[in-house]
Amino acid sequence: MFGFHLVFLIFECFSVSTFKCYSDFERNRNLTVTKMNTELKLSGFARFAWFVLAYNIVVILWGVVVRASLSGDGCGQYWLTCGGEVVPSAPQMKTVIEFSHRVTSGLAFVAVLVLLIWAFRKFAKGNLMRKMAFASFVFITVEALIGAVLVLFKLVALNPSMIRAFSMTAHLINTFILLAVLTLTAWFASGGNHPFSIRRRGKISWLLAVAVFGILLVSASGSLAALSSTLFPSATLAEGLAQDFSETSHILLRLRVSHPILSISVGVFLIFLAGWIKSKAKESFWTNRWANVLTVLVGVQFLSGALTLLTLAPIVLQLIHLLLADAVWIAFVLMSANVLEEVSSFTEAEFPVKAQISLGEV
Repeated sequence: MFGFHLVFLIFECFSVSTFKCYSDFERNRNLTVTKMNTELKLSGFARFAWFVLAYNIVVILWGVVVRASLSGDGCGQYWLTCGGEVVPSAPQMKTVIEFSHRVTSGLAFVAVLVLLIWAFRKFAKGNLMRKMAFASFVFITVEALIGAVLVLFKLVALNPSMIRAFSMTAHLINTFILLAVLTLTAWFASGGNHPFSIRRRGKISWLLAVAVFGILLVSASGSLAALSSTLFPSATLAEGLAQDFSETSHILLRLRVSHPILSISVGVFLIFLAGWIKSKAKESFWTNRWANVLTVLVGVQFLSGALTLLTLAPIVLQLIHLLLADAVWIAFVLMSANVLEEVSSFTEAEFPVKAQISLGEV
């Protein structure tokens, strides 16, 4: 099943020396693939890059546990220490949860730093891998700084302020950019198509830009919806809906209803976009593969969202929902990277040759 391909690629590919995939698109007998464009050769650097991506996803999911369990203030208003101690001596449960999140986040920072050093030692000056690894380090540094701001200004636990809401939105957008950069680093290091081109004009560029904006908007609204459900829990679905439409409710509750509306709208757009891209890039194995993965994941995410809503968002379903959101984003990034590398499958009007900028020139 295509939906599991993404999981296999992230969690299994760094454990083998060569990862081979062959076409599952039997219904399209005209699709021609060669061994070269369906094979990813994984060096030690590539396997480590996939590991770093997978580990960061785990750290992100643990952050959901911190927020949902109201453990963000478990170490008090301290950074980098926990309650003024390097290791808490008599921790409560929320302290254990918050401290463990800080430890895992610190290890994620170290992992990206190792990736950066490895890239600079392995690849020549100006190489794309150096640029991608450096970008990963920049965004994980920003990630750590935003986390510090949340703690130092007490924008955690039961704080319902809009400043916290805006900070969480910025945190999420930076997280998604970090995942995108780590994904591209691992993909390019594995022999994926690169460097791709960014074109200033053309239908595909605009459609992908709209999709990026839509995904980030849905994710931001989801972050606010999750926060409102944590701060203002409801006993029944009817009570929750009443809170959403009450003029006296907190603004976070009134914004919560926007998430399912945006999710359905953007999800349907992504499905149609993936189908359109497949029709235009029939001979590109990886573009078709990731378009199919994206379509399946969006469908599963619809089901996950509905189940999360109907069951009043238990932590387990919140974790699954966010994991699927990360997977949708990663599949979209990989589809976009491959389709931007394609030229022959699209009309010249959509891909003006003179308007393209090579990623290696940025």
